[in-house]
Amino acid sequence: MVEPANPPREFAFLLVDKFSMFSLAAAIDVFRSANRLIGRDVYSWKTVSADGEAVIASNGLPLKIDYAIADLSPPDILFVCVGLSLEFPGKSKVLGGLRQLGRRGCALGALSVGSHILAEAGQLEGHRCTIHWENKAGFKERFPDIECTGNVYEIDRKRYTCAGGTTSIDLMLEIIRHDHGSTLANEVANQFHHERIRSAGDRQRVGPERDLTGKSEKLRKIVELMADNLDEPYSAVDLAKSAGLSVRQVERLFLRHLGMTPGRYYMRLRLERARELLRQTNLPILDVAIATGFTSHSYFAQSYRLQFGRPPSEERRTAY
Repeated sequence: MVEPANPPREFAFLLVDKFSMFSLAAAIDVFRSANRLIGRDVYSWKTVSADGEAVIASNGLPLKIDYAIADLSPPDILFVCVGLSLEFPGKSKVLGGLRQLGRRGCALGALSVGSHILAEAGQLEGHRCTIHWENKAGFKERFPDIECTGNVYEIDRKRYTCAGGTTSIDLMLEIIRHDHGSTLANEVANQFHHERIRSAGDRQRVGPERDLTGKSEKLRKIVELMADNLDEPYSAVDLAKSAGLSVRQVERLFLRHLGMTPGRYYMRLRLERARELLRQTNLPILDVAIATGFTSHSYFAQSYRLQFGRPPSEERRTAY
């Protein structure tokens, strides 16, 4: 007698106005490809919104919705998919629905900035998570007690978060690997020319240089240390010691691979973080300066103008 196949795992994607179509498509198509390679539906998915009405993506395309969040039975995992804006129609219904699902023990996830909405709903307390690098500074200021890493994705018990974009592929491939093994996960990755399945330990973008692959591992270590310590910058001596090098050797590394001194590179990192905080938070400018390692408001303003061509106050007035 042939044993009946297990029912497919069911995922829900909660979409809000101006959500990221790319993050959503990257996630769903991984499951679609797994179904095709296996030859039967082992995964299914549905779309959800605040009120069950169609939602417009950030690229202007409308998407049909299957359920209002209040009418949704708990799926295996519900993923929140958001775009650049954290304010959208029906937000109170979304937050209330997430809280209700959390109380019922539902596994919850987020693609990209969706982690911010999960945190607002109180569903990331006591959990490790990640978020798109561009929004990490604002997230940490708003939710200082939540551990937000710089990794491409995080799975912590019943919470699944990723940085969005192609990291949606990596997170879903990890789910497939857990369910059906590495062979299927690799076969699905090959369908999308996804050359390497990143792990939860892989970091997102590190500073203004997006890809340090193939460059010195000691350089990578120093850059990561810089990126993780912007409020209290390390001295040149301490940076060199962390990599087992002399200060002069570190200077040569940076000049050879990045075309600038370590001090200049560190300053760029700090000023980029300051710009993110000015755009994403309502922190006073002096607090932004302190959070990025500046002890003088005037020096911060001068450095900011030299880097970006306008003062911090103007950045805040024109923030998107």
